Amino acid sequence: MSSLNILIGGEIFRTLREGNYCYVDKTRFIEELLGPNRAQVSLITRPRRFGKTLTMSMLQEFFDIRKDSRTLFKGLSISRNDVLCAQWQNNYPTVFITLKGLEGPTFPHAVEKFVQTIRRVCSDSEYLFTSDRVRSEDKKTMDTLKKDQASIFCLEDSLLSLCSALEAHWGKPVILLIDEYDVPLNSASQNGYYSEMMGLMRNMLGAALKTNTSLQFAVLTGCLRIAKESIFTGLNNFMCYSVSDADYADVFGFTDAEVDNLLAAAKLTHKKAEFTEWYDGYLFGDGREMYCPWDILAHIARLQKNPQAPPQAYWNNTSSNAIVRTLVSSAGADTRDKIETLISGGAIEERLIEDLTYDRVYENVNNIWTMMYLTGYLTKAAVQPDSDSTALVIPNKEVRIIFTDTVAKWFEDSVKKMNLVPLVKALWDGDTAVVQKILCDIMYDTISYFDNAESFYHGFMTGLLRGAGLVIKTNRESGLGRPDIIIEDGKNKRALIFELKRAATYEELDAKASEGLAQIKEKQYAVGLPPQIKTVLQYGVAFWKKECCVKL
Repeated sequence: MSSLNILIGGEIFRTLREGNYCYVDKTRFIEELLGPNRAQVSLITRPRRFGKTLTMSMLQEFFDIRKDSRTLFKGLSISRNDVLCAQWQNNYPTVFITLKGLEGPTFPHAVEKFVQTIRRVCSDSEYLFTSDRVRSEDKKTMDTLKKDQASIFCLEDSLLSLCSALEAHWGKPVILLIDEYDVPLNSASQNGYYSEMMGLMRNMLGAALKTNTSLQFAVLTGCLRIAKESIFTGLNNFMCYSVSDADYADVFGFTDAEVDNLLAAAKLTHKKAEFTEWYDGYLFGDGREMYCPWDILAHIARLQKNPQAPPQAYWNNTSSNAIVRTLVSSAGADTRDKIETLISGGAIEERLIEDLTYDRVYENVNNIWTMMYLTGYLTKAAVQPDSDSTALVIPNKEVRIIFTDTVAKWFEDSVKKMNLVPLVKALWDGDTAVVQKILCDIMYDTISYFDNAESFYHGFMTGLLRGAGLVIKTNRESGLGRPDIIIEDGKNKRALIFELKRAATYEELDAKASEGLAQIKEKQYAVGLPPQIKTVLQYGVAFWKKECCVKL
């Protein structure tokens, strides 16, 4: 197998290029960004792990007047555009700031992180303090930040002062790159200081983007398009490009052709179906099919170490998936039905409201669906309705696992709150009618999924029985086979044996339950029980969707 030199989590363009690490050429984005009818301020929103920071780092290397990046871009797409490179490459003062680490439990804590971040940016421009072309007011603001004496007001003016100083020194307007601009707002919403952080961000970005005469253009990235009236008030030179827009649809993420090239280089073409099933499925813009780059590179790297390595939910490990947990835990009957439809591979139709603010996300379920679409948990279906609603689907197997794992945890927590004493009593009494009714009632109040139905029903039953305080043994050899579930009550010298079946139709339930019961007897599952067990109740249980049949 050929080996691609992959730097997992590599987000610094210069590091990748100088270290000869794998880099998928996205430099044509520069030509698109500088094309006709461009916006002075562009906000591009994409889900986590779709290469936003790396792309912004690439822009910084290309534009920054303090650098010579010709070697870094040699052989890449943009290097063939001699006219554009002569006009733009390393010709403008450039500020690159990422806000992805600006999270904190309190507003003062977040502000301190903000100051540290701006201080590092200012430290990269130490030469401005000795420049005789920079205004004393701008020097004072940067010096205050440098000396850890910054007030909120100083922080709000920091980017404006830095841009003013850079233009004064270089005699050219500034290119401003702000990565993950909405991370501080997301953290503030979760920790109860949203209004304070919104005020800081509105004033800082308003000064840097709206009243900044030193600005050539700005690019911002994030996950959510914050409502313009909330943070970008009065910004008429502003354009947002979300996952719904055709512009830049193939810049963030990997196209099918790019994945093909990577797999061919790594001699993994035979694994293409696996990559598609697990990591493909995102539809951006007018239907451009995209893969999550984090997953593709992580799995290629893993396969290069172990060719037999199974796919993993790499994206799942990059977040707490709080939005999915909130949806599942607060779901009413209608939402539960929609979650089941999604997990089973179907589509739901929702009216999306893309101009959200983080403090409104959890106001209603429509906002949550929108948030899940914007952050990559859902994507557009290939076929759309002829209405103002959007058909949404789970993009791939990896994200489906996030949903099913969350549902399983929710069910586990829900079982702890259930009164299962009647179920246990009915099981030991052999009352199949009561057992059947209780199981059906619980399933109707549960989020189910049927893409791997037998596994789901097995988990459903074992979860309930464990929640009821019973000690169970699953798939243990007994007699001539392996019964699905055995429960031994040595104290009372009794046991329960369950064989679970899945029916293809409602009408098949009775026959499948009888088949399960017959299997218990045919395979002599009771033979393997301890000799002190005197009473054995044997149950054949068949399931079809949210219905079941119980035979004794």
